[in-house]
Amino acid sequence: MTFSKVFNIIFVENQELILTGFKNTLLIAFFGFLIGIAIGILIAGVKILPQKNAFVKALKGIAGFYVSFFRGTPIIAQLLLFYYGFLIKTGIDEIVICIIIFGLNSGAYMSEIIRAGIQSIDKGQLEAGRSLGLSYPLTMVKIVLPQAIKNMIPTMTNEFISLVKETSVIGYISCVDITRVIQQVSAQTYNLFYTYLILALIYYIIVSLLTIMLKLIERRLRKGDNR
Repeated sequence: MTFSKVFNIIFVENQELILTGFKNTLLIAFFGFLIGIAIGILIAGVKILPQKNAFVKALKGIAGFYVSFFRGTPIIAQLLLFYYGFLIKTGIDEIVICIIIFGLNSGAYMSEIIRAGIQSIDKGQLEAGRSLGLSYPLTMVKIVLPQAIKNMIPTMTNEFISLVKETSVIGYISCVDITRVIQQVSAQTYNLFYTYLILALIYYIIVSLLTIMLKLIERRLRKGDNR
């Protein structure tokens, strides 16, 4: 079977399936990323807290375990563990389950990105905020974080792109994404090479477009910073 015939089967005969897979891929990556940012802020906040008492020490321990678990195990293992171990019993839609799991995974990486971004800001900024009578959390939110975010943007964009690629495993819990659609189509074409070549090209184009778009956003923010 020729490349053009395989291409036609994927994008014409299975157009609706491909569009559904594309939509689900971006949906899971985007909302998983947002959840990851929220979790990352909380975990990073805990990890940089001054260790004054046993409660803070316990929180740091929990945060440390969370980060080490999600960074130390493959996403496919996390997906299967949480889906078959806990979430399948809830009756929640598979897309929502995937968003939750990818959000938890992203949160571990985002926490380290945010922590590093915060620590890259001179300590004098925190001390200046405190000397003005602001509380520790308020100083972080109003003074430190706005400056730190600009340092985090390149790494955060890389995390989002990684998340898009990692969604290729959601087919293991019968969730429709681009990879699962291509796997289904490969049974029709009997030509695995061209089928998976097209899959690789799809992801390459998606990632390239996202990279260009995110770089434009980053450049715009940096331009605004230099004014």
